[in-house]
Amino acid sequence: MNFLTRLSQPTALILDGATGTELNRRSVDTGLPLWSANALLTDGGSGVLRQIHADYLSAGADIITTNTFRTHRRALIPSGQAHRALELTRRAVDIARAAITSVPSASPRFVAGSISTLEDCYRPDLVPADEELRTEHAERVADLFASGVDVLLIETINTIREAKTIAQFAVDTGLPVIVSFVCARDGRILSGESLADAARELLGLGVSALGVNCAPTPQLANPLGELQSACPPEFPLIAYGNIGYADDEVGWVNTDAEDPAAYAAHASHWPAKIIGGCCGTTPAHIHELRARF
Repeated sequence: MNFLTRLSQPTALILDGATGTELNRRSVDTGLPLWSANALLTDGGSGVLRQIHADYLSAGADIITTNTFRTHRRALIPSGQAHRALELTRRAVDIARAAITSVPSASPRFVAGSISTLEDCYRPDLVPADEELRTEHAERVADLFASGVDVLLIETINTIREAKTIAQFAVDTGLPVIVSFVCARDGRILSGESLADAARELLGLGVSALGVNCAPTPQLANPLGELQSACPPEFPLIAYGNIGYADDEVGWVNTDAEDPAAYAAHASHWPAKIIGGCCGTTPAHIHELRARF
C-alpha cells in the first residue's frame, strides 16, 4: 500500500516523536553545530538512532521521520562536513529503513524525509535570498529522493516564501509532500503571515497535507482550526507539538503535555489526519496516541 492510499483511509496516521531530544536522553552528543546529525557520524550513534526509530515503531508509529533535519550542505559547513550531505542523508534514510525491517508489522509503515529551513527555524529574518533557496533546496530534495524516501516532510517552516520554494521541487519528484509550519502564540506563522494565506499558496502546488508543528501542544488547536477552514473539506492536516516552550527568563518550561496521556488528550481535539510528536516527546507519547487513535 502506498502512502496516499493509506492517507485516504478513515483512520489517522501516527507520526513518530522527537529525535533530537531522544538522542540527548540516550547520551548521544547533540551539540552544535551538527546537533542531531552527530548521531550519523559513528556506529554507536547510528545504533542508538536506529533503536529510537524502532521504539517509535513498536509504540505504534506508522511514519518514521529521517534524521535529516540538519544534513544539508549549509548546516554542515561549520563542521567541515558539507561534502558529506548526500552521504549522511542516505545513511539517515537507510537507518530508518533498517528500523522498519527490524519491527515486523501487518500494517504498512513509511519513511518521511525531513526537510527543514536552511537557517534557524525560529528566525524568519534569516531566510536566504530566493536564488539561494532554489539552489540549496533543489539539492536537498534530490538527495532525499535519491535515498528512497516514501514521502517528503517539509517541517518547522517559518515563511511562506521558503515553504513554496521547497514544495515546488518536492512536488516535482512525484512523491507525496507534506508542509508543516511553526507558529507563534498568536497562531500566525513566525513570519507574521497567516496560515490561510499559506494554504492558498500551497494547495495549488499539489501538496498532500498541511499542518503545524514545533509549538507548545496546548497552542496547536487554534491554528489548526484556521488551516482547516482555509482548506477543502477532508483535506488532510498534520499536527505535532512540543511538550513545552522556551522562556527568556527560565529557559525551557514544560506544559502538561509532558505527560503522555495529557498530550494525547490535547491531540484528540485536533482536526488532523496525521498526528505525532515534536520536541521532547517520547515513544510513550506515541504509544498514547496509538491507543487513542
